[in-house]
Amino acid sequence: MPIVLSTEPLSAADRAERWHEAVSGTFMPMDVNLLEKEPSPGTIVSSRLGTLHISRVQAGPQVVKRDKRHISRDDRKSLIVSLQQQGTVTKEQDGRESVIGPGEFSISDSSRQFRIKLEGEFAFTSFHFPREELHVRDKDLQALTATTFTSEEGSGALVATFLARMAREAEGFDDAAGHRVAATALDLMALLIDERRGRSTSGAPHAAASLERVKDHIMRNLGDPDLSPSRIAEAHFMSVRYLHKLFQLEGTTVGGWIRTQRLERCRRELLRPMAREVGVAVIAQRWGFVSPSHFSRIFRAAYGTTPREWRLQGRTGAHCGDTDGAPTEK
Repeated sequence: MPIVLSTEPLSAADRAERWHEAVSGTFMPMDVNLLEKEPSPGTIVSSRLGTLHISRVQAGPQVVKRDKRHISRDDRKSLIVSLQQQGTVTKEQDGRESVIGPGEFSISDSSRQFRIKLEGEFAFTSFHFPREELHVRDKDLQALTATTFTSEEGSGALVATFLARMAREAEGFDDAAGHRVAATALDLMALLIDERRGRSTSGAPHAAASLERVKDHIMRNLGDPDLSPSRIAEAHFMSVRYLHKLFQLEGTTVGGWIRTQRLERCRRELLRPMAREVGVAVIAQRWGFVSPSHFSRIFRAAYGTTPREWRLQGRTGAHCGDTDGAPTEK
């Protein structure tokens, strides 16, 4: 269940102190200076996905600042990604200053000083990750703090779309799914940082980790005839384009990899004694093939024999010890 902190029930005189407590308690020790004589109500709604802390914040104009005093009292290192929904924010860190508007996002690092000025009424969603879980070099992260990332194209659009949807649906995930979704978010952030720093991501560990999670999902749903790139991408909160890019790292395609895995499961099952009683069509359907004729054609193209001939060879023991022979992609 989300945790809701709000100063709306309080008098204007009491809101400043309570808001400072809410901000520092939810995020990290910081100074909070409200810029209104009579502070507007503020609300923070927080939830967790694994080690990821998501907070939706809405309030009036203010300045928050984290300096050496705060860092010395709380030296936990966190990556903070803030997705702006309303209002304009000016951020300063690592010698840079940037302005972030609605639909844009930025990165902060809690281990170093920063200053944030929020002008007028605002709303944003922040995502706090343990710094050690983001597999990028410190100097690469430091080079991109207080930088404006747009959500219009490229990896920036992918990250913004993923984070926004993750925040909307956070309460619907169980613990296992929450950890997987949070890990994917970190993979995407690492991809964005690597690309912005001009570094090739082919073979990058975060992309490999995402690919393994996708493959695991495919294998657990291999018998679903409706399994498709769009459904796989949706289940992992990534774009279809990024999904295809992951499989390109191994020189294959999503559809080709799924077909290979399905054919291999059918091939193995056809060699078992029970295949005669079950029948070729039932085995094919069990592994996601809808059309028996289509299955027969691609099986023969992959293995040089029909499914029925292969089953017969299994019955005569010709291939009982066969453990290889996985098909190449056609």
